[in-house]
Amino acid sequence: MPQLQHVDTLTDVQRAARFYYLQRLAFGAKAVSQTFGTATTSPARLNLLRIEEDLSAAHLRLARVTIEHLPWRECVERYDRPHTLFFCDPPYWRTQGYGTPFAWSEYEQLAETMRALKGRMILTINDHPDVRRLFAVFPMTTAAIQYTVGGGGKAKPARELIIRGGQW
Repeated sequence: MPQLQHVDTLTDVQRAARFYYLQRLAFGAKAVSQTFGTATTSPARLNLLRIEEDLSAAHLRLARVTIEHLPWRECVERYDRPHTLFFCDPPYWRTQGYGTPFAWSEYEQLAETMRALKGRMILTINDHPDVRRLFAVFPMTTAAIQYTVGGGGKAKPARELIIRGGQW
């Protein structure tokens, strides 16, 4: 079996190819501790004969998108204008598996930021009493969802909140 190269030794193109490969094949698109599943009822998730088509479709879809790698507050400060729409999907409160700390003070700052926006924001988050209390001043809608990452008929019903902030 071939030895995998450490990611730090790869070129940008090789790292991008590795990331694409792992995302296409990893269960639940997990970037860490990947697990791989099999299915006999669906086609392969990675078809190397169609990779050019897949990348072209992604290119067209993302042609007018700006992707930033900034702390969320810096991103909002940089782009907040009356015509801006922010979509925020922070780590869900009292859940695990994100790999990034997001303290309650971050949610409090998010609520404060939503109050002061020049633009608009849509926030999606789990339906938890603490979250409802913190964001109570904003219009919110409850959506019934199914958590299906476990697969194999293990879907769990849950509720998510869709909260609007800023100047609607």
